[in-house]
Amino acid sequence: MANLKEIRNRITSVSSTMQITSAMKMVSAAKLKKAQDAITAMRPYSEKLTELIQGLSASLEGDVAAEYTTQREVKRVLVVAITSNRGLCGALNSNVIKQVKALSDKYGHDNVGVFAIGKKANDALHKTNYVIANRSDIFDDLTFDNSAEIAQALTHLFLDGEYDKIELVYNQFKNAATQVVVNEQFLPLAPIAGSDSISSDYIFEPSKVEIVLELIPKSLKTQLYKALRDSFAAEHGARMTAMHKATDNATELRNQLKLTYNKARQAAITGEILEIVGGAEALNN
Repeated sequence: MANLKEIRNRITSVSSTMQITSAMKMVSAAKLKKAQDAITAMRPYSEKLTELIQGLSASLEGDVAAEYTTQREVKRVLVVAITSNRGLCGALNSNVIKQVKALSDKYGHDNVGVFAIGKKANDALHKTNYVIANRSDIFDDLTFDNSAEIAQALTHLFLDGEYDKIELVYNQFKNAATQVVVNEQFLPLAPIAGSDSISSDYIFEPSKVEIVLELIPKSLKTQLYKALRDSFAAEHGARMTAMHKATDNATELRNQLKLTYNKARQAAITGEILEIVGGAEALNN
């Protein structure tokens, strides 16, 4: 059994760790509320806009929007891996990295490029995959304008023919305890079922073609911004949950150490009493 000083040192260390994890939990909880409100308000608009654009693009005659919708032979694939800049958030980042590696195995490592958004993706993938860019700075100032720059760069990579397909891999926020890894096609625009019936419900002014060509770039920017917002909210939800569990574990460990300390202290006191009694008996005899 460890001596009393060692146990006291461990109790102090665990208590200090517990204070840190508790503080991190409260910080993440405060940030989560704002991030959750943002993605909850944005998600219906983004999903409906993407659905509308996909339906309208598929119903256009000729090759008006062909540069965005043509399904090419997939030779080169760009995977946009969205992770966090910091750890201590459970399996949030490792799940994204596993999905990216699975896509690399599917298409072939030589045919897959990685656009890393977040330091964790860049650190984990630059040794095994070809990382063409790292934009971990986006989470320092997560705005639509900053994400639009990234979306525009991705669009140019597709339109210039450098990549035949672009996919987003990120964590979709469900609630504070649940994050789902999503593999979402960014370009080309994926056709949806029933697209012919979607366009018949609308009257277009000035024209369907002009509206589609104007909205497609905006829809892509909105789609990427939603993915970043989802990942940002998922990060704080996962970190809050992880720190909550860490605090509970630290509390349990501290209580066990205190019980061990009290037992060792009582045993030491009992031993001292027995020595005093034994010495007194020896003197009397």
